[in-house]
Amino acid sequence: MWVVTLPVISFCLLWMVSEHWIIRYLTLSHFTALYPLQQAGIQEDLLYARIVAGLGGETSDDPFYKALFQAQQYYRALEVENDKLFFIGLVLLVAFLLFVGISQVKPYFRARPKVEKVVRWLLILCSSIAILTTVGIVLSVLFESVRFFSTIPVPDFLFGTHWSPQIAIRADQQGASGAFGAVPLFIGTLLVTLIAMLVAAPIGLFSAIYLAEYASEKTRTYIKPIMEILAGIPTVVYGFIAALMIAPAIRSAAETLGSDSVSSESALAAGLVMGVMIIPFVSSLSDDVIRAVPQSIRDASLAMGATHSETIKKVVLPAALPGIVGGLLLAVSRAIGETMIVVMAAGLSANLTFNPLESVTTITVQIVTLLVGDQEFDSAKTLAAFALGLTLFVVTLILNVIALRIVKKYREHYE
Repeated sequence: MWVVTLPVISFCLLWMVSEHWIIRYLTLSHFTALYPLQQAGIQEDLLYARIVAGLGGETSDDPFYKALFQAQQYYRALEVENDKLFFIGLVLLVAFLLFVGISQVKPYFRARPKVEKVVRWLLILCSSIAILTTVGIVLSVLFESVRFFSTIPVPDFLFGTHWSPQIAIRADQQGASGAFGAVPLFIGTLLVTLIAMLVAAPIGLFSAIYLAEYASEKTRTYIKPIMEILAGIPTVVYGFIAALMIAPAIRSAAETLGSDSVSSESALAAGLVMGVMIIPFVSSLSDDVIRAVPQSIRDASLAMGATHSETIKKVVLPAALPGIVGGLLLAVSRAIGETMIVVMAAGLSANLTFNPLESVTTITVQIVTLLVGDQEFDSAKTLAAFALGLTLFVVTLILNVIALRIVKKYREHYE
C-alpha cells in the first residue's frame, strides 16, 4: 500500500504546485513571441490575468489584440493538454507502482521493517514541515519589522504613549506619518487579559478540583461536557453578548453608583466575557492533570492522617502544578490572541488608561485594523502590524520561558 500511496500523493502535490507556473510561463512566452511585452506596456501579472479571464481578446487589426486572442486560445489548449497529461501520468504511475509492489511480494520479503522505515521518514518530513513553517513565519515577521523600525525608531515604538498611525497623503511623505507609540496597546492587552484571567483562573481551577476529587462519575459525565461547550461557542456570539448585555449592564450599574464617566465600550465587559470563554481551557486541562496524579500519593497522605482537603491542597495540587501552569499559560495565550470580543465590547480606541470602565484596544485588534484598507503594503502604517506581531511573539516567548522555569523548579520535588 505504501509503495503506491506515497508516490501517488507526492506526484499529485507536485503536479498541483507546478502546473500553474508552467502554464503561465508557456502562455506568456507564446504571447511574447507574437508581440513584445515591452511594447505592450503592461505588467506580466495583469496580462496573464486578462488571458485567463478571456478579456479583450477580440480579433481586430490591432497586433496586440491579435496576440492576446491567440494567447488565450493557446492557454485553453494548454489547460486541456494539462488534464490529459495528468490523467495519463497518474494511470501509468499507478500501474508501474502496482507492478513493482506485486513483484516485491515474496515469501522471504520482510515488509514490516520497510513500512516502519517509510513511516519514520514520513514523520520526519511532517515534523520538518512544521519546523520550517514556524521558521518561515518568524523570519517574514522579523524582516517586515526591520523595515518598519528603519522608519520608526524602536524607543518611540516601545515607549511612546500615543498611538495614531496614518498613511501618507503626499508622495514625498514616504508613508511615515502619525504616532506609533505602542504603550496604550500593551496596557489595553494587559488589562483585558488580566480581567479575563481573574475570571477564568479561579473558576476553572476550582471546577477542575471539584470534578476530579469530589464529583461522582455520573455528575462528572454531565458537567464536564456542558462546561466544554463554552469553548465551542463562536467568539462573535460572545462579542454580541458582551456588547448588547454585559456592557450596558456595567454602565447602568456604574451610573447607579454615581459614576458618569463610564464608556459604552469597556475593558471590563470584554474581559468578563472573555474570561467565561476560556474557562474550559483551564478547567479541562487542570482536571486531566489532577486525575493523572497517582492514587498512591493520595493514599499515602491520607494514611499519614491528612484530611481530603489537606491532601488536595498540599499533595495533589503541588504534584499537578506543572500541568496547571501549562493550562493557565494556554488560557493566557488564548486571551491575548482574541480579537472579535475586544472589537465588539472594548472598542478600537487606543487609550492609555488602567481604568477597566473605559474603552481600550489590544495588539491583535490593531493588527487586523492596520492590515485592512487601501494603503500601500510598504507604508509604515501597514508594517506596524508586523512590528506588533513581533512584539507579541517576544512577550509570549518570555512568558513560556518563565513558565518552564517555574515548572522545572516545582517538578524536581515530585520526581
